[in-house]
Amino acid sequence: MTKTTAPAPVLGVRALNRATLDRQLLLSRSRSTPEAAVAHLVGLQAQNVRPPYHALAARLDGFAPEALSTLMADRRVARIVTLRSTLHTHTADDCLTLRPLVQPARERELTAFRAGLADVDLGRLAALARDLVEAEPRTMGQLREELGARWPDADPQSLAVAARCMLPLVQVTPRGLWGQSGQVTLTTAEHWLGRPAEPAPPVDDVVLRYLAAFGPASVKDMQTWAGLTRLREAFERLRPRLLAFRDEHGVELFDLPDAPRPDPDTPAPPRFLPEFDNLLLSHADRTRVVPAPYRGRTWQGNQAHRTFLVDGFVAGVWRLEPDALVIEPFADLDRARREEVTAEAEHMLACLYAETPYDIRFATVARR
Repeated sequence: MTKTTAPAPVLGVRALNRATLDRQLLLSRSRSTPEAAVAHLVGLQAQNVRPPYHALAARLDGFAPEALSTLMADRRVARIVTLRSTLHTHTADDCLTLRPLVQPARERELTAFRAGLADVDLGRLAALARDLVEAEPRTMGQLREELGARWPDADPQSLAVAARCMLPLVQVTPRGLWGQSGQVTLTTAEHWLGRPAEPAPPVDDVVLRYLAAFGPASVKDMQTWAGLTRLREAFERLRPRLLAFRDEHGVELFDLPDAPRPDPDTPAPPRFLPEFDNLLLSHADRTRVVPAPYRGRTWQGNQAHRTFLVDGFVAGVWRLEPDALVIEPFADLDRARREEVTAEAEHMLACLYAETPYDIRFATVARR
């Protein structure tokens, strides 16, 4: 008698939403420390200074921005280009391991700059750039000038980009500290953190960390998150240790057996997220958090808007003006929802902007 395999259970959009919110510490605020949260989330998007602080304010109970600034000043977390070639705030351990994992992808980026790097020995460039930034942290402008003097026929911007791609450069403080300012100044992760880089972790281990923070997810989802390709083999090696599901379109999803998958009807409170939040960028199919009618409405050109969640899904955008937090919903909110959103806005302002008297205003519903 032929043994048949039962079809994989189907997870609907709300089931995926609630599971992902739980992993992302957004279903209820966590009592985790900021450092542990940054590690669990495998880093925080950090193209701008404030997003990591907004991300943790939405996720952690009792978060104070000084806590993350202290970690940064103490060099226990740092800002470095890693996943998807974007700037992230990572723990020191992840700076020294995840960057080696994605280093081949960072070097492949240089193909777009090959015309400006003709006759440039990239190995010599990396060695010279390392000497420069470890002698004294440098800005990209200073790197362009120093490297341009060595290769006067090359494109200065391409030279500086090559240094960033070839080396694990971190932004040194005071850049990234809450309430402080400072231009982007760079040195190597090894020099800043005081210890050598470590071997890249096994891809299988990173798959497990990704699923813990973003699952259930498909192979393509993780490839989107990491900016890497050819991860199918790792998932197949791990298949005996994972559960398999399907989404409503038949796409295979993987998950950790003991990971939380809350009831789809679990209440999800409003949350205010920063631009480029990990929640919105870490899956190939973002309908688990972005309703199809709102796709594309959280971006303008290459710039992402700050978003807020209602019932676990993106429901509009928000911005800080000199005297007010302005909330622009994509659809009408009933009185109860507006009160919930207002309460969350008050929490965020008290957490991050307690000394600034902001009003809270609802703008006209942003329609298309």
